[in-house]
Amino acid sequence: MTRRLGLSLAMFLLLGFAATAGAQTQTVKPPGNDDCLACHGDADVKRENGTSVAVDEKVFAGSMHGPVACVDCHKDLAALQEFPHPEKLAKVACATCHDEEGVKYHDSIHSWAKEKAGLTAAAPACADCHGTHDIRGTDDKAGRVFRANIPATCGSCHQGVLEHYGQGVHATARKAGNDAAPVCADCHTAHTVQRADNDKFRLEVTAECGTCHSEVVESFRRTFHGKVTELGFVRVAACADCHGAHDILPASNPASKVAKANLVQTCSACHAGANESFVKYDPHPNPHSYQRSPLMWWVNRFYTVLIAGCFGFFGLHSALWFRRSWRNGGGRS
Repeated sequence: MTRRLGLSLAMFLLLGFAATAGAQTQTVKPPGNDDCLACHGDADVKRENGTSVAVDEKVFAGSMHGPVACVDCHKDLAALQEFPHPEKLAKVACATCHDEEGVKYHDSIHSWAKEKAGLTAAAPACADCHGTHDIRGTDDKAGRVFRANIPATCGSCHQGVLEHYGQGVHATARKAGNDAAPVCADCHTAHTVQRADNDKFRLEVTAECGTCHSEVVESFRRTFHGKVTELGFVRVAACADCHGAHDILPASNPASKVAKANLVQTCSACHAGANESFVKYDPHPNPHSYQRSPLMWWVNRFYTVLIAGCFGFFGLHSALWFRRSWRNGGGRS
């Protein structure tokens, strides 16, 4: 009996020690930010290939991720027991927290270029636009995605486009203090960037221009070009075909595609037989603007009076006819 009690007690103690050891193993504390900054806080720390892996503690603390632990993003280090950690780590999955943005990015041309076309080094991922340890919000003037900084951020890859944009009316308006003037994300969006030569983008670009130029787009809709575009066909001219895309210039500028001297060349891109007579066509007719076309203004006024007069006359005629019919007993049963 005594022997049995001794064996039972020994087994109980062994199980207790095992459970305690297991609990200790499961509750290992992950490395804290201070542990990481012990190495990465050194401005001279580098990888074997010479690239810096330094993190400025103050910059990180002031970023959007300041309250976040390093291992929340670098999840493969959460169970790290010994330093230094392996040089190659798993890629940070931003969509773990930013799932909506991740879904949109996955359907974009940037994701397609990186994941399907194999342009892994050239096509941007989250960090290329937002930064890594210095991520700031859209309302922070120092942030890469602050509205005024978006052209420079996009231009880090699209340098030629940025140069054209810098010469156009939109950039000129921004330099003059018009913060509402469009930047890249207004026309191309942020996470759902698509190819500019696909049908969907071409059909939507007119409506996008209309968010600022509502009267101009309304007049465009009155034309053959506008009506066919509304029906979903893309083999007709839309805004960018005549005005340009990033290098839009006013008609008063000799270099503009819609400058008087360049109209034949611009229209000839679609209409091979275009000549001086052909380009007298008004692509933005506005019957409410006397300054643009006095003849159209008068025709519109005449048409308005004519319609009102016709309906008014026949309405009065019908009312009088009904009154006479009623008086003559036509309304009695």
